[in-house]
Amino acid sequence: MRYLLGFILSLLVCSALMAQKQTMVYLEHSETLSFDEELHPDAQLLKGNVIFRHDSALMYCDSAYFYEKTNSLDAFGHIRMVQGDTLRGYGDILFYDGNRRFARLRNNVRLEHTTTILLTDSLNYDRQADIAWYFSTGTIIDNGDTLSSYWGQYTPYNKQALFKTDVLLTNKKFNLMADSLKYNTDTHIADLVGKTDIVYDKETHIVSNLGWYNTNTEQSMLLERSTVTHNDGKSMVGDTIYYDKKKGWGKAIGNIQMRDTVNKVTLYGNYSEAWENNEKGFATDSALLVDWSEDDNYTYMHADTLFSESVVEKVFTLSPRDSVLIDSVMVAVQPDTLWSDTDFHLIRAYHGVRVYRSDVQAICDSLAYYSKDSIMHLFGDPVCWNEDQQMSSDKISVYVKDGTVDYVHGEGNALVVKQESSKRFDQMSGKEMKGYVKDEKLSRIDVNGNAETIVFPREEDGSYIGMNRTQSSYVKLYIKDEQIDHVVFTTATTGVMYPLEGLSDEKSHLSGFFWADDERPKKPGDVFLRPQKTQRPEKTALSATDNEDDKKKKEDKNTNRNTKNNRLSNRRH
Repeated sequence: MRYLLGFILSLLVCSALMAQKQTMVYLEHSETLSFDEELHPDAQLLKGNVIFRHDSALMYCDSAYFYEKTNSLDAFGHIRMVQGDTLRGYGDILFYDGNRRFARLRNNVRLEHTTTILLTDSLNYDRQADIAWYFSTGTIIDNGDTLSSYWGQYTPYNKQALFKTDVLLTNKKFNLMADSLKYNTDTHIADLVGKTDIVYDKETHIVSNLGWYNTNTEQSMLLERSTVTHNDGKSMVGDTIYYDKKKGWGKAIGNIQMRDTVNKVTLYGNYSEAWENNEKGFATDSALLVDWSEDDNYTYMHADTLFSESVVEKVFTLSPRDSVLIDSVMVAVQPDTLWSDTDFHLIRAYHGVRVYRSDVQAICDSLAYYSKDSIMHLFGDPVCWNEDQQMSSDKISVYVKDGTVDYVHGEGNALVVKQESSKRFDQMSGKEMKGYVKDEKLSRIDVNGNAETIVFPREEDGSYIGMNRTQSSYVKLYIKDEQIDHVVFTTATTGVMYPLEGLSDEKSHLSGFFWADDERPKKPGDVFLRPQKTQRPEKTALSATDNEDDKKKKEDKNTNRNTKNNRLSNRRH
């Protein structure tokens, strides 16, 4: 075993010696050759079109000191190094060590490799390792990209460059600034290995600490909480961002934020995509939209998926010309005068929607908000709350005016509930309902069509009188200091006052009654909760569009159908 180990070690030593095998530097040409034993005892003094050869490399200069014993040379004037067909080096001074295959070029240095050019004043080139580096400011020019730094390194065999300290990459589209940067002149991919800023003039600013950026395709992968910011006020932040500048598309993964400072909206989540040209984006996985357009009343919205986009529409406007107001007859003649492009903001939310703001809270299955009309539409078992009032309907629309809720409109199976005590609830139901908000509190409720009410009136001392149940076609209920102030009914109204003793749920609850306070978001963080859904009663089929005649026709039609089915059944038997 000892002899075997010794043999293996001998092989390794021989291999190392072969790898370090030295070759001689040869003088190929010189117009004059002389010696100066006093000043340069070991040197040959060469002048005029001097040429050296070492392995596959040729070195040209005006004059040189050639140290044959040490296999080295000092060359001066019009230096030119040629290695193969692809690598050339230029400068004013060259110090070359043939044993180490090591070259030092100084003053006006230029290194050319295929289409890549490196410019500096001091360059060292290790031919054995095929690595060139500078240490007192240098510039690499490649395919329209210009990279400069204080220190830089370039390896011709794999076309990989490394830059450190005051790194600047420029081209006709953007500037890249970094402390450190790796760049491949073949793939045109810049590896970001430190804080990096990529700036497109008047367009986009990218900030990242880790990732890569392709200067040719303008595609990138950005890591470690990177940011893409546009001058139109939109930005994207995420743990990982995939960004395609040419296509105007970005994808963010992990703790993302999509911010719009113009519309004052921020979209959060763990996965998002955005399209710059269409000005739209979506977020999912813990998605949250925060509308901070009102300084004192933020809106928080959560859903499985949230969409946000800008919609451009032509808006009709009348404008004066020659002191005469142009009317709509002139639209075909001078349309530019009457129509203008206007941006509106559209927000859509799907599945498990929960909304919180100080003046109203809501839940539903899907939602749409359009800034053009400032209306929020809720679909799929929607429920809204204001103070201690609960409103539900087949569809609910929340109308916003001057940044605050103006009124809430429920269509189809509309119901309003207000809890009076643990077991008593004031209730109103009908086909259609509007709740008007004043100073962030519900001030009036209008019910239209098959209106039913249950209220628990009180004496002046606060004690309950009983329960009043009414039926009417139309009702107006006014609220003051969070209590019912007075109620206005239509003339054709029926009502009964019941004593409180012995009241059953059937009498004290309207047919569509339910109380979903456990589902209500009561603070911003509650939008992420998933409470158990309160059991809803069966729909009472109070459509907002049906009138009494339609209802009668439907009932007659169902009666005739049932009679016909019974006759057929009797014949079979």
